[in-house]
Amino acid sequence: MTTALAPWAATLSALTPELATALGPLLRRLDALIGEREFVAGAEGEPDGYGGLARSGRPEQLLPSEWLLAEEVPEEFLRRWSDNELLHLAPELNEPVSRGQVVALVDAGPAQAGAARLVQLAALLVLHRRAAAHGSELLVGVLGDPPGQLIGGDLAELLPRWLKARRHGDPTPEDVRYAERALDAAARTWLLTSPRLAAQLPARRRTVSSEEASWSADGVGQVRVRVNGEPAVELPLPPARIAVRTLRGAEFGNSADLSAPLPGIGGALPAFTTGASTLLARGRESSVLIALGLAGGGAVDGAARPRRHQLPGPVVAAGRQGGRLLVLYIHADRLTLHVSGRALGDPDRYKARTVDVDLPRTGSAEFAELMAQPVLPLVREGDDLLLPLAGQWRRIAPGGRVGTDGPVVSTEGGRPFCRAREPRLSATPVPRAAAEAEHLVHGAGSVGWSADGREWEVRGMNGSRRIVLGDGAAEVIGLVEDGTEPVLITRTTAAGLVRSVRADGVRTLTGLSGGSTAPAVHPRLPLIAAEPRPGRVVVAHAVSGRSHAVIRSTD
Repeated sequence: MTTALAPWAATLSALTPELATALGPLLRRLDALIGEREFVAGAEGEPDGYGGLARSGRPEQLLPSEWLLAEEVPEEFLRRWSDNELLHLAPELNEPVSRGQVVALVDAGPAQAGAARLVQLAALLVLHRRAAAHGSELLVGVLGDPPGQLIGGDLAELLPRWLKARRHGDPTPEDVRYAERALDAAARTWLLTSPRLAAQLPARRRTVSSEEASWSADGVGQVRVRVNGEPAVELPLPPARIAVRTLRGAEFGNSADLSAPLPGIGGALPAFTTGASTLLARGRESSVLIALGLAGGGAVDGAARPRRHQLPGPVVAAGRQGGRLLVLYIHADRLTLHVSGRALGDPDRYKARTVDVDLPRTGSAEFAELMAQPVLPLVREGDDLLLPLAGQWRRIAPGGRVGTDGPVVSTEGGRPFCRAREPRLSATPVPRAAAEAEHLVHGAGSVGWSADGREWEVRGMNGSRRIVLGDGAAEVIGLVEDGTEPVLITRTTAAGLVRSVRADGVRTLTGLSGGSTAPAVHPRLPLIAAEPRPGRVVVAHAVSGRSHAVIRSTD
């Protein structure tokens, strides 16, 4: 790698050295173009000196060299002025830098195939490096995908997924607006697209458009790039040989095996399946259950260590009740009960056929999807066991008799199971108004509901409170208490920002944000377990975000 690319070493580590070197000229020029239009300061605030160069501004902000040009070569000065090429000092404003995620909305249609995809690659590298410098991260959304479905992670994981994205048709302005409506209001969103779509969005900032500019005997030699609709600049492409290899995915030297499971704790987030202070997760193998006991305040119990339970088959549901840990696992086409702790009679009396509870066939895609979700709750009611499967609460009576006991409300519409949205698991009776509302959440002895997902009424032992969520698409994933005040725990559907929202304020829990799945909120205590980075689970206070424990991906 050349000396000029040394500052890019961390970013370019996801590429082969040959591609990193060949992409260097395009990368540096594009970084300069984006940097001229993406100032560190905001658009409002108190003046605080100058923070770079710009191609627009007041006359007194012109560089001295431009005034010299006006005196010596006035015709060239006028030409540069008419083409917006004169350089001005860009004012710096005393305003905090936004640390929200950087989101790149990419056009994967036919108009952006080939050379334009190489420009997108360079733009993603530039944006990733700039986001990391500000303590943020880069997320990628493909226009035409469901809103909020974003690609994140390290570049070694992100780039192969971006490259595989292909769409048969070119996106429209409505696709852009549809995607942006699902993003967090604090996100800085860039659009990487064709000149045709960019021209249909003339007022939009943070837009990079590209198209072929010149050809040689080997193929496209240069591309024409516009940033924010300003005059086009022609930039060089890597040689045809390496460009073709890149578009085939052969130049991502450190690409991760995206199908490989995480070591230690499995791909599913740990869960609080009952009101006990125990965090449960599958291990690297689905037949392993890991249980971590937490003290009342949420810290790791000094007398407890993560316990590893090896079962004869995949773990489906589990829950700690009293002095027992109850686990349902699959063995020989039967759901079988395992009891750790105080005895519970003969566990074999709860054996039930998997077909009777509508469990997917082992080895099927549906079964793999089930194993990728957190461990389901297992509830003991009288002598019966209850668990939510296939949209129904399944009741297993002694002798293995199976019946249904009502719908699983939280999974309606294909959503993943969420204990905090399941009326049956509420510790207090659910008011009629809440049961009939579109949105419901419960926890810490309180119940909250909303008709539109934005204005919430929360009712508990300390009376009622009204909590209004801010703008931006966010789902409520839990309800806890801070003293006597109810607090909603929310997560934005796009950027994955986790927040604690009270009636009198909002706090963003940065250390718990950015994960690919929603965190688990304890149903009784102000505890939350999140996986902000793969293989690293953080257990923290759900209101302040103060970390209590970090669980790494080992058994």
